[in-house]
Amino acid sequence: MPFTELEHTADILVRVNASSIEHLFAEAARAMFSFMHEQRKGGPVARTLTLEAADMDTLLHDFLSELLYAAEVDNLVFSDVDVSISGSTLAATAYGEPFDPDVHAEGAEIKGVSYYGLQIRKTEQDNHYRVDILFDV
Repeated sequence: MPFTELEHTADILVRVNASSIEHLFAEAARAMFSFMHEQRKGGPVARTLTLEAADMDTLLHDFLSELLYAAEVDNLVFSDVDVSISGSTLAATAYGEPFDPDVHAEGAEIKGVSYYGLQIRKTEQDNHYRVDILFDV
């Protein structure tokens, strides 16, 4: 499974695993989307973004924060994302649909992505990437 929810007292803590850094970023976004809205599907909306950061941890934080901002400001529900990373630059396209309160009312209101404990690691046993992400609710 690409992500699992870990126990946390007040917020949402998720562990994401992936075979590549691009898949790790994409799965982290899917995890966030899945907690925000239980009912999601691909739709006619596509949002592209390009980001650059000094390190991968900051890049992941900024990527998820930008997606969260776009969802809130543009009133969108994202369901999937394609990610490409070259050096310290990320290019992504998020896919989704306009928010519909009759369809998308269920889920958690994620207010932000925390830097606390956010550290991407490469596992030795299977050469995969892993990160724990704390979403502020």
